[in-house]
Amino acid sequence: MASEPITVSIRREVDPARISEATAWVQTGVNLANAYPGFLGSGWVRAGETSTVWHMLYRFANEETLEAWERSPERSWWLSMGEGFVHSERSRRRTGIEGWFDEPATGSVPVADATGPGAEASELPPAPPRWKQAVTIWLGFFPVNLLFAYLVAPVPGWGELPIWLRALGTTLVLTPIMTYWVLPFVTRMLRRWLAPKG
Repeated sequence: MASEPITVSIRREVDPARISEATAWVQTGVNLANAYPGFLGSGWVRAGETSTVWHMLYRFANEETLEAWERSPERSWWLSMGEGFVHSERSRRRTGIEGWFDEPATGSVPVADATGPGAEASELPPAPPRWKQAVTIWLGFFPVNLLFAYLVAPVPGWGELPIWLRALGTTLVLTPIMTYWVLPFVTRMLRRWLAPKG
């Protein structure tokens, strides 16, 4: 069975004297990936107008199509074209909700080390175990859901609505609250507990 969509995030440091060349190089990589089956899109930004740090995201439909792109001769050629001005690279792969639990990307990893098989997984700490992710989400969701239930209970007619309509309203309101405020807050509070031991 095919795996779920997978996103790769990359941090690169670029020679500040070759920004124009780097811009064309990055866009060429996007264009090449776009021709591959399973490519779902990408985006890239510089950290600031004078920054040498670039961030890029790209997404493929599943692990198989991503690996086909990463092992392709087109990608190998493209990476070789950037060797003169891309000083370092750091990347990570994420599926599902693990991105909420990422440590901030700091430091750098040599390009030669980051392009080999399995480098993405070995250079950065892994996401916390699924059970810790589940506990973290529950710790955020339970109080927010409880508070929402208390707030809407006095609303006239709320209790008479069909259960699916109440669930729809609840999830429409709480999903963005959880995503943008509650989960980032809870994961910051639990950062030390979530960090891999070793």
